[in-house]
Amino acid sequence: MLRTLVLKRTHRLVLHHPHHHPHSRFLRRFSASPEPTPSSDAEARKYAGYAALLLFCGAATYYSFPLPDDAKHKKAQIFRYAPLPEDLHTVSNWSGTHEVQTRSFLQPENVEQLESAVREAHEKRTKIRPVGSGLSPNGIGLSRAGMVNLALMDGILEVDKQKKTVRVQAGIRVQQLVDGLKEHGLTLQNFASIREQQIGGIIQVGAHGTGARLPPIDEQVIAMKLVTPAKGTIEISKDKDPELFYLARCGLGGLGVVAEVTLQCVDRQELVEHTVVSTMNEIKKNHKKLLSENKHLKYLYIPYTDSVVVVRCNPVSKWKGPPKFKPQYNKDEAIQHLRDLYGECLKKYGYVQVSVIVYRAEESRSKSAENGEQNIDELSFTELRDKLIALDPLNKKHIISINQAEAEFWRKSEGYRVGWSDEILGFDCGGQQWVSETCFPAGKLANPSMKDLEFIEELKQLIEKEEIPAPAPIEQRWTASSRSPLSPASSPSEHDIFSWVGIIMYLPTTDARQRKDITEEFFHYRHLTQAKLWDRYSAYEHWAKIEVPKDKEELAALQARLRKRFPVDAYNKARKELDPNRILSNNMLEKLFPQSDTI
Repeated sequence: MLRTLVLKRTHRLVLHHPHHHPHSRFLRRFSASPEPTPSSDAEARKYAGYAALLLFCGAATYYSFPLPDDAKHKKAQIFRYAPLPEDLHTVSNWSGTHEVQTRSFLQPENVEQLESAVREAHEKRTKIRPVGSGLSPNGIGLSRAGMVNLALMDGILEVDKQKKTVRVQAGIRVQQLVDGLKEHGLTLQNFASIREQQIGGIIQVGAHGTGARLPPIDEQVIAMKLVTPAKGTIEISKDKDPELFYLARCGLGGLGVVAEVTLQCVDRQELVEHTVVSTMNEIKKNHKKLLSENKHLKYLYIPYTDSVVVVRCNPVSKWKGPPKFKPQYNKDEAIQHLRDLYGECLKKYGYVQVSVIVYRAEESRSKSAENGEQNIDELSFTELRDKLIALDPLNKKHIISINQAEAEFWRKSEGYRVGWSDEILGFDCGGQQWVSETCFPAGKLANPSMKDLEFIEELKQLIEKEEIPAPAPIEQRWTASSRSPLSPASSPSEHDIFSWVGIIMYLPTTDARQRKDITEEFFHYRHLTQAKLWDRYSAYEHWAKIEVPKDKEELAALQARLRKRFPVDAYNKARKELDPNRILSNNMLEKLFPQSDTI
């Protein structure tokens, strides 16, 4: 039976983003908790979810994002409740930066139900915007008028070990797929920072991993099944309607609901991750070599310092084996500097939390445990950073002190880590956040333009000149090109490489006023980078992170800018043919790609 959210009781669907140590496996979970108060901290919010689940996991949880019976594929998708008007269901992305209220949220269990839902919506001209796991920072999949989610269509349909391909339902999460491929000795070629995206969602927005020889994730797609409003279910590939296939691979959910995807896989392999702290001068000397010699590479720049964290990953050599390395510091020693800074800042800002400050006293530990408080020794690096930032998030001097402590943490965390690729390539992004990520050409692998490093140098100078309270990290990664016309890394040349740079501001508080102030500062930060850098470097934002401006002139400028880079008319023509009533669209898509009646 097609499951539809038409609720008389009000619910809030949100995605919680738990913190992890950067050297641990990264997971992202939904949580269920009462609406948090301004005084609650990140850990209280996280663990309150488990208590709320016991109280409220009934019909509402089931019909929001039902949990399949198969324990192996259980979804960590649970929700919060909030006092809203009757019959409204609020769906929010994980950072709480975008949300919509809807009465219609469809969850088909198979292709037939999906086809029926799309056909009915087309006939009635009602919206059913495709939405995945809700991880996109800009909420690109959200729609007030109605949504369709494929969380119940999450199966592995076929594995061809000889061809190293897998055919899956589009609602399967990345981690589910990776776990299912293990027994076949296969895995995905590349990964984004997290593993909780639905496959249909991760390809539609042009997500990427890192590696100058490896393309964005949409390039792993070799065939698709699309359920379209006007033409029904169609199967496309590079051999069958290739023009539409390449356009639809990164189609932003506007050309059809992706029902099934066939992916090209690779042999499962272990990687060695090497983390070291460098400087910009050293990076300049070694950049070309680092790009060409490492399968995966990323730089983490720490504003207001000269520290650059270099993380490179390569297959474990069968001949040499894992590196023999004894770290100079253990995990506690690496994080101690942040603990000390947190204790000092609590005193400085007048917080009376003895059980947190006196973290070495056994008596205080006991009291903290009795009161349900988390001891400072139990906090991970990202949790400590969130707590530190929350004390004074827009104070430049305070942020600089945190950045310096983070640089020290990374210096004491240098070393090696060995694991399977799906474990190693993850990254703890931290807590709720605003993020902007741009992609721009960086030459060819054999001859990098070095524009990628020039971009960073200008960005850091801009931060310091404008005194932006910019937290760490500024993350820089690379990919090869994509043949998908709407990919920010689109290029006809397979030798072209692209750099992806992300800037960030965390939202470590539930206080509405503080979140508003951080949001305003972030958009000031983003606007400055756009004005000073984007056009000169031909930089375009990641589709899951682009924000639609409210100002009409700014919107018109954005639309004109997109036309310079992407085949907007071809995309709109395909939308009109496949979805003439725009039932798969939403306000964001309409503003980014306005359609005229002449197309």
